Amino acid sequence: MILLDGYSLSMMDVLTVARQYTQVGLSDQGRDQILASRAIVDDILQSERPVYGISTGFGDLSNIVISKTEREKVQNNLILSHATGVGDPLPEDVVRGAMLLRANSLAKGYSGIRLATVELLLAMLNRRVYPVIPAKGSVGASGDLAPLSHMVLVMLGHGEAFVEGKLVTGAEALDQAGLKPVVLGGKEGLALINGTQIMTAIGCMVWHDAADMMKLADIAAALSLEALRGTRTAFDPRITRVRPHIGQQATTTNVLRLTDHSSIIASHANCTKVQDAYSLRCVPQVHGASKDALRRVEETLLVEINAATDNPLIMPDTGEAISGGNFHGQPIALVMDYLKLALAEIGNISERRTNRLLDPKLSDLPPFLTAYPGVDSGLMITQYTAAALVSENKVLVHPASADSIPTSANQEDHVSMGTIAARQAREILENVRYILAIEYLAAVQGIDFLAPLNPGRGTGAAYHAVRRIVPRLDEDRVPAPDIKAIYDLFVEGSLLQAVEDAIGPLAYARDEGE
Repeated sequence: MILLDGYSLSMMDVLTVARQYTQVGLSDQGRDQILASRAIVDDILQSERPVYGISTGFGDLSNIVISKTEREKVQNNLILSHATGVGDPLPEDVVRGAMLLRANSLAKGYSGIRLATVELLLAMLNRRVYPVIPAKGSVGASGDLAPLSHMVLVMLGHGEAFVEGKLVTGAEALDQAGLKPVVLGGKEGLALINGTQIMTAIGCMVWHDAADMMKLADIAAALSLEALRGTRTAFDPRITRVRPHIGQQATTTNVLRLTDHSSIIASHANCTKVQDAYSLRCVPQVHGASKDALRRVEETLLVEINAATDNPLIMPDTGEAISGGNFHGQPIALVMDYLKLALAEIGNISERRTNRLLDPKLSDLPPFLTAYPGVDSGLMITQYTAAALVSENKVLVHPASADSIPTSANQEDHVSMGTIAARQAREILENVRYILAIEYLAAVQGIDFLAPLNPGRGTGAAYHAVRRIVPRLDEDRVPAPDIKAIYDLFVEGSLLQAVEDAIGPLAYARDEGE
C-alpha cells in the first residue's frame, strides 16, 4: 500500500496506482496534517469574517458573504454548478491518477478538508469506483474545475461511474462498493476541485509512455540505419563528447549498442559514402533533444504531484487562510506544450526515414520494398499514412498555452489551457506510435532484402519480434493489420522487452531522475 503524506509521492507511485491498482491510504503524517488544517477551517466557519470560498461566494461572486446557515449548501452547489464537462470520458488510468493526486494534495494539510471526505475518495479509488469524467471543459485556470467536479459528483451520490466495467449512477456505484455519499462541509467543495490534478494525471501517463517510446524510436532509427546501409560514423562518441547533452549521449550509446555485431554494418565499412542524410546522421541530436525535453517534463510533474494547489491555502502554523494562485495550470501547460513538440519531432524524423526506405533513388532497395514493382505497390501507401499523421501533429503541436480566454466575468482573466495541452500531448503520442510502427514495418522489410546479412544484436531482437507477428511482404496484402500489430507490440511492451533482454536496458529508463 502507498501511504500519502503530500510530500513523497513518486512518478512511479502514480503509475502503479493508475495502472496496476496498488492500494492507497493515508500516512499518520498525512492524517495529522488534514486534521490540523480542518480545525482552522472550523474556527473560520464559526466567525463572521469574510474568507474567500469559506464564508464568501466564488470567482466574481467572492464579494458576497454567505451566512453561517448556508455555508454547507454553497459547497454542494459549487459541485453541482461546476460539473459542465463534455466529450468522451477520460480513460480509467487518468481518472485513477487524478483521484490519487487530489488525495495526495489534500493530505499535505493546506486545504482544510475533513478527514472522512478524503477517506471516501480513497475508498472509491481502492474499491475501483471510477467517476465518469468528460475529457473537455477545463481551461486550467482555477485548476480543473469542471472535470474535478464530475469526480466529486459521485462522492455526493450524483453523476455516473464505472464499477467493474459497468456504467451506473453515482448513488448505485457507492452502494455497490459499500460506501455512503458525503454531504460537503464548509470549504470542502472548493478543496476538492481547486487543482491541476486532471492535467497532471494525463501528463504523468504521457510521460511514462513517451519514455518508452523514446527508446522505441532509437530502435527504429537503428533498424533504418541498417536497412539503408548507413554509416555509424555519426554515432562516434567523440562527436557527442564535445556537445555533451544528456539525451544526445543516450541516443548515441543506444544506437551503437543496438547495431553491435551487425554484419550489415560491417559489409560496407569501407564504402565510399562520406555521410548520410540528416534523418540518419542527426538522430543523436534530434532524438536526444526530445529526451532532454522529457526530462524537463518529469521535473515539473514531480513537483506538481506533491503540490498544494488549493485556494485559499490554510496555514496551520498561523491559522491564516491565504488567497493565491497555486491552482493555475501554467507550469503544466508549458511543459505539456514542450512535450507535444518533442514528440512531434520524433514523428517528423521517423517519417523521413520511412520515405527514404521506400524511394529506390534514396535507398538502393527495390521500389516501395516490393520484389514485383508495378504489379505490386508494396508499402507505398504506408508513407501516405505516416505523412497524414505528421501533418495532423503539426496542427496539434500549436501551443495551447499561447491562448487565454477570460472567464468568471474577467475575475479569472488569464487561464493556462493546460488540460488541453495535456490531451493534445496524448493524441500526438498515439500518432507517433503509429508513425514509428510504419517505420518498423518498412525497415524490417528492407533488411529482408539484404539477406544473408544480419542485423545487430539489439536490432536483430527487434527484427525477430516484428517478424514473429508480421510475415515478410512477398506480395501485396492489406498493411493496416500489420501496422496495428506492431503498434500493439509497443503498447504491451513486448518489443522493447525483447530488445532489452538481448542487450540490457537502453538509456533513459523511466525512473531516472527520481
